[in-house]
Amino acid sequence: MSKSDDVYKYVASATYRIHNSGNNRAAALARLRRGVGKPPGASPEVWEYTLAELPESLAGKAGEPSEAEWAIHLALTLFALHQQGNSDLVISQKILFGQAVSSLIDSNKNNESGIKARFDAALTAKNINEFANHARGLVQLMRAKKVNMDYPLFAKDLFDYQFVDSQDRVRLRWGEAYYRINTSTEQGEETEGEENE
Repeated sequence: MSKSDDVYKYVASATYRIHNSGNNRAAALARLRRGVGKPPGASPEVWEYTLAELPESLAGKAGEPSEAEWAIHLALTLFALHQQGNSDLVISQKILFGQAVSSLIDSNKNNESGIKARFDAALTAKNINEFANHARGLVQLMRAKKVNMDYPLFAKDLFDYQFVDSQDRVRLRWGEAYYRINTSTEQGEETEGEENE
């Protein structure tokens, strides 16, 4: 199993555990939200969720967060932000980041250029910290519009995104997902129009 698979598994387990923690769920999500916009070492209150039972192979060295710790921290804190105010789990399997962002576009496409500009800014971020700032705004929009996303898969992608040799592959996967949903919607509308003629 690869490190990115281990990241996926860790975040899947953590989100499941948090969502099913009963009376402790609101407190857990609130603690995780305090870590939004901060690096993995800045918020000790989130470590119970981002570091507990972390496989040694994913841990950083000499006080520097590893790529896995960044991916897990970012995915779980953004998940907590997204989950705020929602009783239903905001995770939908196999909904990639790009597809979730595309779902934010109104049916009349009035907001398309603004959403695309935010998405492009995230994808061209110079580092994971800058990406996190752009992603936070998009996740806040997802929460408002009730758009779900696959957070374990997002974490796996975030891990790969931090390596030069896989960064473009992740960007392309997100871009394909972003445009696929727009294309399928437009094709569906054209098919309906042809059938009515």
